[in-house]
Amino acid sequence: MSEVPSPPLSGVSPSGSPPELEAPKSPGRSSFTILWIALVLVLVIGGVWYLHHRGQASASPAGAKGGGPTMVSTVTAQQGDMGVYMEALGTVTPVYTVSVAARVAGQINTVSYQEGQHVRVGDPLVDIDPRPYQAAVTQAQGQLEHDQALLADARIDLARYQEAFSSNAIPQQQYATQAATVQADQGTVDVDQGNLDNAKLNLLYCHITSPIDGRVGLRLVDPGNLVQANGTTPLVIITQTQPITVIFNVAEDDLPTIIAALQRDQSLTMDVYDRDDQTKIATGKLEVLDNQINTATGTLRLRGVCSNEDESLFPNQFVNVHLLVNTLRGITLLPNSVIQRNSDAAFIYLIKSPGEGQTNQTVQLQTITVGETDGTNSQVDGVSPGVVVAADNFNRLNDGAVVTLRPAAGSDHGYRKGHQQTSQ
Repeated sequence: MSEVPSPPLSGVSPSGSPPELEAPKSPGRSSFTILWIALVLVLVIGGVWYLHHRGQASASPAGAKGGGPTMVSTVTAQQGDMGVYMEALGTVTPVYTVSVAARVAGQINTVSYQEGQHVRVGDPLVDIDPRPYQAAVTQAQGQLEHDQALLADARIDLARYQEAFSSNAIPQQQYATQAATVQADQGTVDVDQGNLDNAKLNLLYCHITSPIDGRVGLRLVDPGNLVQANGTTPLVIITQTQPITVIFNVAEDDLPTIIAALQRDQSLTMDVYDRDDQTKIATGKLEVLDNQINTATGTLRLRGVCSNEDESLFPNQFVNVHLLVNTLRGITLLPNSVIQRNSDAAFIYLIKSPGEGQTNQTVQLQTITVGETDGTNSQVDGVSPGVVVAADNFNRLNDGAVVTLRPAAGSDHGYRKGHQQTSQ
């Protein structure tokens, strides 16, 4: 007899699990997950495509950027001479500075100089009222003449006493006394002569003249002022400006180089630049080295002299000194602006002519060794004079980049004016 299946119990699923444990299925959640997966795949594919094309762009020549060759200016390496300079800070110092003071007291009658005037030795500066000193000269002259008359009378008496003593008419003591009187009168006359000379000297001091060649400063006294002898306030200050010196300090480590240069050439050239070290003011010669090193600073003072004919140097002016200690001759020179550097070495971009079957010019990266520099140009090894070098647009250049030359470029681009050079 077959069994009839019983109907499922109420509240029980065919799987045997309670209906409350069965998770309800949402058709919207599956679609949202698929959408997110598709979006991530699109982003990954796009990123890979971007990185691939970026790598191709960086690997291509820089001249191809922008769809054409890179336009550059050029400069030609030159063969020439370069001076090796030692640089230092200096101060312009006059050879002589004189503060003229009064040597006698009195009232100023005239001031003969103009402020800032150039004066020479013996030119009048100031006149002090001479009348009191003229009176002193007259008085000393009168006293001298009086005592000279007494001396003459005493000498006459001495001659008489000598005759009388020769004939034993007077005692020897009387003759000796008269001889002593003559000597005393002679001493008085000598004192009077000294007083007269001193009075004349004071009279001469009333007329004050320039003791040196130089330039006077601002006026310090006016006519009518009373001045004292040897007072603390000068009547005028005179400074010699032609020639003029420059005092500067160099490190003691640089002293052997300077001494060796002096042994080769007794006269070292000194170029004087302004405070900004941009404009050359004057040229002079090294004159003397100090006799000891300053132990506190480890420096030695040097003094150079300049003719200063145009008075471009002024006392106490702050300057930069370039002392020529050597000259390199027949070297290869390039402007500093065309020399590039990375973490390993210095390099330049050589302009290469088109090869056979090519129409475009390219650049070649060339490593160089940089030697001495003068601030504008540098000594370079690794290239020969006459080679053409790129002078700008370095950010768009690399080895092998295609370039075109600017029509306005010159062969002396970047060289300092006046630099000694000889083209090949």
